[in-house]
Amino acid sequence: MDALTTRIGLVGYGEVGRIFAEDLRAQGLAVHAHDRQLDGPSNAAALRDHAATHGVRLESSHAELARNADLAISAVTASQAVSVAQACASGLQPGAFFLDINSASPGAKRDAAALVNAAGGRYVEGAVMTSVPPYRLKVPLLLGGPDAATLLPALGQLGFVARVTSDALGVASATKLCRSVMIKGLEAMVIESLTTARFHGVEDAVIASLHETFPGIDWERQAAYFFQRVIEHGRRRSEEMREAGETVREAGLDAWSADGTAERQAWVAALGDSGVFGTRGTAGFARSADWRVEADRVLAHLATKDRP
Repeated sequence: MDALTTRIGLVGYGEVGRIFAEDLRAQGLAVHAHDRQLDGPSNAAALRDHAATHGVRLESSHAELARNADLAISAVTASQAVSVAQACASGLQPGAFFLDINSASPGAKRDAAALVNAAGGRYVEGAVMTSVPPYRLKVPLLLGGPDAATLLPALGQLGFVARVTSDALGVASATKLCRSVMIKGLEAMVIESLTTARFHGVEDAVIASLHETFPGIDWERQAAYFFQRVIEHGRRRSEEMREAGETVREAGLDAWSADGTAERQAWVAALGDSGVFGTRGTAGFARSADWRVEADRVLAHLATKDRP
């Protein structure tokens, strides 16, 4: 294993951080982590239990994590990308790598890079190109920045499936977020379209028409997956789409689709937080194989509340 990446620091211990921790610890690597939720009342116990089970050392601050990492991997929500880079910068050892895989805009990535590089670290932009859980550590990853090619072989030894897309910062994130305008937008459109169709009693006709137009997609299964992912991760997705909106505006366009998607994703996540889809951690929460179950929950909620 490359001596530069034998101590891994995970900035963020959410779904992605925990998956990476499990796969890296299975290789016998020293893994450290920090997450701001460790100081909160809701998820701290579950995070500490996971860390204890898998032998992950939890650090008390971002700077402390950075001090104990040859490679820090930042996997937080998009809105935190720059502030987390700043918080880690003071602890980074000279020459340590900081791999930023957050779904932040090209401008945000460049701002984060300036903070890390000014502190003596080596910033590498990362863009995760699909959902992490099915692929785990082998999720397709685009790298960018002047130090990306240097880090690439070490990431390969760790089990990552990465490739360098550019030595310029912002190219990888632009690729990711332009894709997100389509993919996250499709999630929001499917939820909006099929929930409305369910209300009007035309869902079967709509599904049949979609099958005819796009026969390669199992729309029943895809719709159930979209509902599940947005209910559970809509907050993070909405932040990603706000960054996508910034990326669109950097091109001089009004971000009508990206901004609308961000609002719909956040709205669904808020319903999940309020218990509309069941209690988190139970089989009833965003785990139905039939999207109609979740659509009916939305419609039942709207029937008794002021419509947003």
